[in-house]
Amino acid sequence: MAQPQITGFEELAKQSILYPQESLMAVKKDQNSLHIGLPKEVSLQENRIALTPDAVGILVRNGHEVWVERDAGKGANLSDHEYSEAGAKIVQTPEEVYQAKVILKVEPLVEDEFRYVKSGTTLISVLNLPVLEKKYFEKLNELKITGIGYELIEDKVGGKPIIRAMGEIAGSTVLLIAAEYLSTPNGGRGIILGGITGVPPTKIVILGAGTVSEYATRAAISVGADIKVFDKHIYRLQRLKYAIGQNLYTSIIDSDILAEAIARADVVIGTMRAENGLSPLVVTKEMVSKMKPGSVIIDVSIDQGGSFETSRMTTHKNPIFRYNDVIHYCVPNIPSRVAHTASNALSNVFLPFLLQTGTIGGIEEMIYANRWFMKGVYCHKGTLTNSHIARSFNMRYKDLTLLLAARM
Repeated sequence: MAQPQITGFEELAKQSILYPQESLMAVKKDQNSLHIGLPKEVSLQENRIALTPDAVGILVRNGHEVWVERDAGKGANLSDHEYSEAGAKIVQTPEEVYQAKVILKVEPLVEDEFRYVKSGTTLISVLNLPVLEKKYFEKLNELKITGIGYELIEDKVGGKPIIRAMGEIAGSTVLLIAAEYLSTPNGGRGIILGGITGVPPTKIVILGAGTVSEYATRAAISVGADIKVFDKHIYRLQRLKYAIGQNLYTSIIDSDILAEAIARADVVIGTMRAENGLSPLVVTKEMVSKMKPGSVIIDVSIDQGGSFETSRMTTHKNPIFRYNDVIHYCVPNIPSRVAHTASNALSNVFLPFLLQTGTIGGIEEMIYANRWFMKGVYCHKGTLTNSHIARSFNMRYKDLTLLLAARM
């Protein structure tokens, strides 16, 4: 019987060369497409990332290009595989990811990251003034960077969506922290947060009547705690009571009642935000010294200077210290404790405005077209445009509206 003629096709088939191979579907790009880079956060114990894989997938399908540094989402339990499947390009080094024209990150740039940033880049990150120095803004100017502080960005009705989202998370989390450090194993007073039948409820004092306070109050009410809320402004206290939907003990801060309430409190939570750079200091060392041993202070506003004279910044690794046997928890990035939830919240805010930015024609056009977005811009192509920063560091600045008009 004649042997079959060997053509070589059989061997090629075995190697799968002739079978159809998978490849990424080409996405049509246009001149308005954004090139977005998501670096891995290197700031101390920052676990959040600004965009989730789902958001990246939507951006890619709309013609934008997203580069993600390897393991950038690891702290939030978001894998490189998830980002790759969504259409992102996974790059191995910071040098590569900083080639993008728009850098989107959670924390401000640190010293080592400046060497990777290209001239003319748009940087979107938090603007944490109390921990920044003059040289930070001088380097932005040298590199002609457009800097956008995402906590300054307003929505169309004047709200600050990032502050609101992170405030909701922080407010919901502080009661869990308080319960943890009130417990006997952690050296607290050994009391349950709230109360049970026949036992007086835990006394909680909250300073400030904003978003953090609202969600902390909701959580405290749910466990039956005795709550007192203080603020400088009556209208904020009225707004809080309306939001909570039930009667609540409230008082202005500038009164003798505050000192008495703090002395009796088991937990004091500082949530007051900065009005002009630094949060107001309202609790003195003397007031803290009169608190009960093992009671807990949580200073949520420590990232803006803090509301307690005894506060100093701590970390997630070493979150507490004691002053006069009062436990102080002063970690600035509380939402990073729940990094997956916080990353989803950030992504929900960033995705719509990035899509709108691409539709309008880019960052410049977005700034021109939307005054609410303009408020987040503190540096435009190397020119400082925020008067408060300029005063704080004795630097020159130009009004952004006039600057944009001159460049039209």
